[in-house]
Amino acid sequence: MSKDLQEPNQSDEVDLKQLFNIIGNLFERLFQFIGKIFQRLFLSFVWLVFFVKKHIIKIIIAGVIGFAYGYFKQSKGEPIYKSTTVIKQNYDTGENLYRAIDYYNELIAEDDSVTLGEVLKIDSSKAASIIDLEVESVVTINDKIESFDKYVKELDSVIASTITFEDYVLNSKEFHYPVQRIIIKAREKAIFGTVVSNIVDKIVLTDYFQIEQKKDLDELALLEKSIFASLEASKGLQNIYKNVLETSVDKSGGSQTSIRIDNTEDKSITKEFELYNNDVLLRRELVSIERQKQDKQYIIEVISSQENQGTIDNSRELFGKSLNVKTYYAIILMVLASIILLTLHFIMFLEKYKNEI
Repeated sequence: MSKDLQEPNQSDEVDLKQLFNIIGNLFERLFQFIGKIFQRLFLSFVWLVFFVKKHIIKIIIAGVIGFAYGYFKQSKGEPIYKSTTVIKQNYDTGENLYRAIDYYNELIAEDDSVTLGEVLKIDSSKAASIIDLEVESVVTINDKIESFDKYVKELDSVIASTITFEDYVLNSKEFHYPVQRIIIKAREKAIFGTVVSNIVDKIVLTDYFQIEQKKDLDELALLEKSIFASLEASKGLQNIYKNVLETSVDKSGGSQTSIRIDNTEDKSITKEFELYNNDVLLRRELVSIERQKQDKQYIIEVISSQENQGTIDNSRELFGKSLNVKTYYAIILMVLASIILLTLHFIMFLEKYKNEI
């Protein structure tokens, strides 16, 4: 009987040993794999160091040539001018603005200066001098927080509780923010003011925004008219209460003591005070309406501009960084020389093993 009980125990021990062996082998292979990766990375780093050491003179020469070319390009080449204009959108014109800029850039890429000139209402020769147009939002983290807070307050409390600031920023578009920066680069210096004005006018004169502006201004005008009528009616009521008070004073002027059980005099004073407070609130609302009318008066406002003159732009964009034109070409030629040398090494490596295939 005892022998029968011992046999299953021995089988369980064998199974456990096999399981531990399998797990141990898996971890061993995993560590070996990770070790080989680090070894390969280290060998690659060592190879790269010796590669740079071997060709450092060639790479430096390429950088010097690039720097010299950038210097020549900056001093002798055709200058490129740049102008920046900051605008404020009082209506949701952002998507139209971004699409318009994309369309203009497509015309520039196609060298279609005739169509570009017709769209921007400038001469085709001036349109041909335009190199690039950009638009970007001018917004800080505080602006985004303020916009998020305003957005959440307009939602139902249950829905608002499910939306985080990160989700809001992730799903919001750059053109939703009111303040935008338009950047234009061109070979001609004195066309920027005209181009920006025409870009803005083309959006402002859109029928949809014109109709929306008229509806808003008409609504504000009606609201203002209604408030003035309320103030006029309130003024009449205040005169009535004033006459009631003056009559009450005249009637009780001869007596030294006046007791009014129904407190008519007190009620008159209270009503007049309530009307006064209501007038204060209405006049504050009039101030708010006037501000809204001023905001709605312009669909797009130009906040700051360099007028019609641009400034010489000696910078170039590389990996999202703005660099001086000399540094830009130096880096470009150094990278290009490194790629060519790496390609030659790879070809030599293939030639070495060509006969073994």
